[in-house]
Amino acid sequence: MSTISFKNKGRLVYDKVVELRRKFHQYPELSHEETETSRRIQEVLRGEGISFQTGFAGTGVLGIIRGNRPGKTIALRADMDALPIQEQNTHEFVSEIHNKMHACGHDAHVAMLLGAGMLLNKYKEQFSGTILLVFQPAEEDAPVGGAQQMIADGVFADYRPDAVFAQHVWPDLPVGKIGVCAGPMMGNSDRLTITIKGASGHASMPHQTVDAIIVANQVISSLQTIISRNVDPFAAAVLTIGKIAGGTRYNVIAESVTIEGTVRTYSQKVKKEMKKKIHDLVRGIAGSMGAAAEVAYVDGYPATVNDEHSAALVKATAVQLFGTEAAPDVSPSLGGEDFGRFLLHYPGAYYWLGTALSSRPIQKPLHDPQFEIDEKALEIGVEVMAQLGVNALADRQ
Repeated sequence: MSTISFKNKGRLVYDKVVELRRKFHQYPELSHEETETSRRIQEVLRGEGISFQTGFAGTGVLGIIRGNRPGKTIALRADMDALPIQEQNTHEFVSEIHNKMHACGHDAHVAMLLGAGMLLNKYKEQFSGTILLVFQPAEEDAPVGGAQQMIADGVFADYRPDAVFAQHVWPDLPVGKIGVCAGPMMGNSDRLTITIKGASGHASMPHQTVDAIIVANQVISSLQTIISRNVDPFAAAVLTIGKIAGGTRYNVIAESVTIEGTVRTYSQKVKKEMKKKIHDLVRGIAGSMGAAAEVAYVDGYPATVNDEHSAALVKATAVQLFGTEAAPDVSPSLGGEDFGRFLLHYPGAYYWLGTALSSRPIQKPLHDPQFEIDEKALEIGVEVMAQLGVNALADRQ
């Protein structure tokens, strides 16, 4: 662990971090459109005297903080983009842009990483090595994302990280709690589109048709048996159908139906098994009912898998700053996260920052139009990221 302590130092930049977070929140930008967000990030880095590079995945930015001596390299990452959601909150800094909202907390992520950068830059004469501030676009654009494109564009060409870390606001944890575990932290996030082709006709003469809606009904019901009867009960898997569209009129048998959904797993083995079973089941049911079916299974973000050592370092950092109760045991989530692609190339860990509003008995989840965070968590997030950066440098020396 580093001899530098950032405990209680978050208050030095707290007001600025809150100001930045609210500005980002008021003017959200969708994936691949983060031009103004990127400009503001660069403006802050320039004002703090932090060198940076641009041009990664379009709008991505890499801040570079060098310590007083050469050493290892640690990367800290924040995502930048918002969602196409109309905000329904009433606070004074609601989104000014129609149908765009930071409903996943990326505004807070960027602001906290900038705050951590301010502290790290202030104390850079006291550590050896380099800390990278990675501002990533397009995290919400699954399955494309921005992480792999940043790597392809050479974000780490000059500074190869020995470990990478990222945090995410988490409404299921109280303020002051840090959630992390070794192994899968977030799941494989795949997309599924099934097109059923039948034969249309008059609603009063179904025997002359192949009803695509009836076939789709059988397909949807049967898909759930893959998890209940083909997946190991001790393995995690979710198959959710989120959209179905078909038919043209109340008295016309539907000729085609399109079904869209998502498949979530942790294990590559389980994912492969489910992928095959989905294809086999859908085609088998459709064929048995005289219909045809096309299955498009799109591989999305890989599972976000923390290595044991890095996860332990995150937990130790939380305990160092806030005590043993600050790092409770948590179970992973099957939500998708583009940071998983960084972890395919570099060791590291992804962790959750508690942001629950104590005034709300039931928290609004991520991606909800009324999602909010307790801004007291921003100070904690800044301190954890800064401390984790120097601790990881010391640990890897």
